[in-house]
Order: sequence, then C-alpha cells, then structure tokens
Amino acid sequence: MASQTRRRLWLFAILFLLGAHMTTAQESPLSLRELAAQNDFRIGAAVYTSHLNDPAHAETLSREFNMLTPENEAKFCELQAQPGQFDFRRLDQLVAFAQQHDMEVHGHTLVWHQCLPSWVANGQFSRDEAIGILRDHIYTVVGRYQGRIPIWDVVNEGIADGGSGLRDTPWHAMIGDDYIELAFRFAHEADPNALLFYNDYGAEAMNAKSDAIYAMVSDFVERGVPIHGVGLQAHFTLNTINSGSIARNIQRLGELGLQVQITEMDVRYEGDTTADILSQQADDYREMLQTCLDSDYCTAFIVWGVTDKFSWLRGANLGFFNNPIVEPLLFDDNYQPKPAYHALLDALGQYSD
Repeated sequence: MASQTRRRLWLFAILFLLGAHMTTAQESPLSLRELAAQNDFRIGAAVYTSHLNDPAHAETLSREFNMLTPENEAKFCELQAQPGQFDFRRLDQLVAFAQQHDMEVHGHTLVWHQCLPSWVANGQFSRDEAIGILRDHIYTVVGRYQGRIPIWDVVNEGIADGGSGLRDTPWHAMIGDDYIELAFRFAHEADPNALLFYNDYGAEAMNAKSDAIYAMVSDFVERGVPIHGVGLQAHFTLNTINSGSIARNIQRLGELGLQVQITEMDVRYEGDTTADILSQQADDYREMLQTCLDSDYCTAFIVWGVTDKFSWLRGANLGFFNNPIVEPLLFDDNYQPKPAYHALLDALGQYSD
C-alpha cells in the first residue's frame, strides 16, 4: 500500500509540474516577431499614424512585428499637397515609433498614379518639367530618411492589368515609358544604400501581368538600373492562392538577383464571418507564408493592417468589393488573435525547428 501511495504521489507531482509548465507556455508564447527574429526574417504590418493613439494598436504592432509600412503617410499626396510644400509630420511619427521599437520601415510609395495631388495629376507640364518634379520629390523624401527608411517601394502598380504594357498614368503621359527607370535612378542617387522595390498586385503567380513585370525588371537588371526587389501585394480572395505558381514566380525573380517580399497581404471573402471561413482564411495565410519561407529569395511578409476594424477592405467606396463586416487580417476588432495569427505562428515555429 505504501508503495502504491508513493507512486500516486509521484504521478500527481509530475502531472502538476507538467500542468504548470503548459500554463506558463500558454500565457507567454513567442510572438510572431520573436519567431521571425530566430530566422532573420521580417514580419510586418501597414499602419496609419493616427492608429498609434490607441494603446492596444501600438502595443500589438510593436509586440508582433519587426517591420512597419506607412499605409498612406509616405505617398505623394500626403507629403506634397502643394508644390514644394512638404509635410513630414505624420511620417516622422511613424519613423520615430519604428526606431523606438527597433522596427524596420518599408517605405511605401514614392510613385503611384493614385494619391497624386491635383496640381500634378491635372498639371500641364513639359517632359522636362515633369522629370524635375519627380526628381525633386524623390530626392527630398528619400534624402530626408536616408539611413532611417532602408527599403522603398519606388513605383507602385505601374504595369497595366493583363500585362499589356505600362499603365496609363499622369507620370507616363507627361514623361513617357522611361519614367519608372528614372524614378529608380533618382531614388538610388538620393540614398545609394536603400533597397529599391517595384510593387504591384495581381502578379503573385505566373500570368501575363507577372510576365510583364518580369520582363521589365529583367531589362533593368541587364542594363544596370538600380533595382533590388519586387513586392507582391497578395490581396487575395479566400481559397484562390496557387502556391506552386507563386513559388515559380518568386524563383525566377530571385534568379535575377532580386529579393521578393509579400507586401500587402490580406484575405477577403463575401458574406458573414463563420468559424469555417476563419479556418480557411488561416490556411491561406499559412500557405502564403510557407511559400515565402520555402524560398531563399523571399525576405519579408507584410500584412495590410493590424486589426480588422481599420482594414481598407471595409471602405465604402471599393468598387470591386463590398463587405463592410469582412475580417481580413490577423487580429479582430478587439485585438484578439484569430486563427490566421496562430497559423502564422505555427508556420514560423516549424521553420525555426
């Protein structure tokens, strides 16, 4: 009897200790940021400066991510609404937050056909005048943050949907086919150490648009135009990720000597949110991150926002999508982690093992 009693006591003690250890692990798991750091990997999120006024937003961003992207604060219309009058206050706040929390800034974006002030979009400029405006803007912005913003999306969405050529934009109309090349050269002159990216949507997998982007950046590499990477936005609809095709596209870009980053990931869907939808969404996030981690060329994974309540996909004026209650990100409206968050934790954890 005494022997059986001792065995029961030992068993109880072991179970108690195991239970205490499991409780501790559940209360203090590694964050996305901590797991990414173990692999010299960047995990990021887009953010508005005003959202940092919410302590929960600031805490979640700095705890979970080691990279941030200005959602709008670095765009032309935000920085130079009037000719020659720059307003860096909001972008300065984001950069200061990143420095305070040891986060890298992925600058977004120097050149885009949207978010252009009317004085540029509707201006009647000669080619030389337009080149001067482009050069002065890039020199001023990139030069100001030299050494503090190490990565820039130089041009965003410059290729036409369907890959038929360059998109019809004010910059293209005023300057011509070489405006993208000029933008990269100006950015490199302003900060020779910055990594310069071309960024676009709908070109994650092998298709006509990604072929057109590949042709353009291949030409840049061959001619010595300073380009260091391609950003794949990754705004996906639920269950549409073709990871094999995406992997092939990343591979061919990497073989040019370029980095690839997943720059704006979210996963949308129609209708109400259900447990099944959130489970499928988690699978999509896991598949995309795993595709990135499996490549030697994919160096960062950025989600387009921290919490669902601030997602651009809830905007009222999205012509291609209308679901004001969509939950496309990793954290819900109350900053509680969703299945997608845990899927990324799992993928990063397995990669670390």
